[in-house]
Amino acid sequence: MADKLIKVRPTKIEFIRLKRRLTLTTRVHKIVKDRLAIITMEFLQTARETVAAREKLVDEFPNFYKVVSIASGYHGNMVLEKEFVASEKDIKIATGVRNVAGVRMPSFELQEEGPKITYSIADTSSLIDWEAEAARKCLEYIVEVAEAQSNLESLGLEIKKSKRVTNALEYIIMPSLKVTIKFLYMKFEERDREEKGRMKRVKALLEKKK
Repeated sequence: MADKLIKVRPTKIEFIRLKRRLTLTTRVHKIVKDRLAIITMEFLQTARETVAAREKLVDEFPNFYKVVSIASGYHGNMVLEKEFVASEKDIKIATGVRNVAGVRMPSFELQEEGPKITYSIADTSSLIDWEAEAARKCLEYIVEVAEAQSNLESLGLEIKKSKRVTNALEYIIMPSLKVTIKFLYMKFEERDREEKGRMKRVKALLEKKK
């Protein structure tokens, strides 16, 4: 598809303005491409972190189920339920934001309120400790996966936006500026040739009258 000419008045002032605009657009294009490269590298790193976090979570869930099964078989379901109710506590997620090349990426951190152990130590065994630790690990991995997934989505959206801007600059705006500048340059050259030809004819007429 032929590049479209920009509708401007064929004047030297517009010609100068277009050349300045092309210079500025070229600089912006380089900045956007450099930023896109940084974001893409961060995206790939975050993708690896997301996969690793998911693998840890997938590996930990069977271990948690195994611990719960052993504790349930040893203490019985009623005892476990009683201890679970007694040891309930609030869990909060502390959130923050970090900036990577202009992309706001959330960070999550698991926080627990209340004493670490709230169940009866005398009436239970170390299996409960084992189970509590496995449950905590699962929660930590869930939060880790949520953070990585959120960052991955944020970076993915920004990559799409940056690619659209880069493509618009590279394949639409810059070519249109270049072809318009070339058109005006040729227009000015044509005018100069016509003016020179006119001056020669006038000069020739004046010489004949002498």
